[in-house]
Amino acid sequence: METTDTGAVYVQTNTDPNEVIAFARDAEGTLSEIGAFATGGKGDGVAHLTSQGSIARSSDGRHLLVANAASDDVSVFRILDVGLELVGRTPTGSAPKSIAEHRGLVYVLNTGKPTVSGHRLSDMGLEPIAGSEQALSASNADPAQVAFTPDGRTLVVTERGTDSIVTFDVASNGMLGEMRVVASAGPTPYGFAISDDGVLVVTEAFRAEKGAAAASAYSIADGGATLVTASVGNGRSEICWAVIKDRFVYTTNFADGAVSRYAIGEGGALTLEDATAGMTQDGRPGLRDEDLTDDGRFLYAIDADQGEIAGWRLGAAGELTALGSWGGVPKTVAGLTAS
Repeated sequence: METTDTGAVYVQTNTDPNEVIAFARDAEGTLSEIGAFATGGKGDGVAHLTSQGSIARSSDGRHLLVANAASDDVSVFRILDVGLELVGRTPTGSAPKSIAEHRGLVYVLNTGKPTVSGHRLSDMGLEPIAGSEQALSASNADPAQVAFTPDGRTLVVTERGTDSIVTFDVASNGMLGEMRVVASAGPTPYGFAISDDGVLVVTEAFRAEKGAAAASAYSIADGGATLVTASVGNGRSEICWAVIKDRFVYTTNFADGAVSRYAIGEGGALTLEDATAGMTQDGRPGLRDEDLTDDGRFLYAIDADQGEIAGWRLGAAGELTALGSWGGVPKTVAGLTAS
């Protein structure tokens, strides 16, 4: 029987002043704009914000967190039945661009001076955790994303500047343990997603070499990442973002309008199933940040160069069927989270 669940999609404008644009989602996946909500902070105003996860929902679904890259802070909103209510802003570090949250523990990836900083989330906003800020592996780390493993015991960061994957143990008090650094299987590790059983899938843009995009899989255990499958190419260009549903991985390719589908197999082995599982327009640049709805029925992605959000319905075998696209977002649009 068809579910009638509805939800929402949120993106940030990454402008000065910065705003969140909220869309209502109906049971068939169609979006309708609710409105724009000021973060009180500043985006950097540059198209194609270099990150994954610049906007995130809390795991309990009650709050929305937004990185303001040009004002060095994160805004917290309360999610209402219709729209958002700003709770406040908290300084986090230089040029924050990615946010990870697990059961109220928040780590923010700061990119001006490459660090991660810890905070506690409550109805009052973010409270910094004293002594939690940790430098990354190098001053030229150029990090792209931070995220927790599903159990919250490990924090993962991708570094494009050093072609590295960094992990930290997470203690019960929210503090980070020793930093572990492993070389990425391919150059330019960017966005990533982690399966429920600890398989880390990392996209590799290969320095934007045409047709050389790939993804690799790692096992996350005992606080470290171990390579399982190296650099599975998809023949597309500038693969940068990833999400996982069950054993399927969906990646967006900025340079050519494609969503690729990979499959996670036994022991975390990664295989390419369909390089063009979804498409806006073949060869047209613009696809960026993406997310799946909570029920796993729909996938949405920013089509930034067109000022749109594109959507697909997921089938039982992982196939994607286009739903359409919805305008009303600026070309500086960044970050996307869906419920």
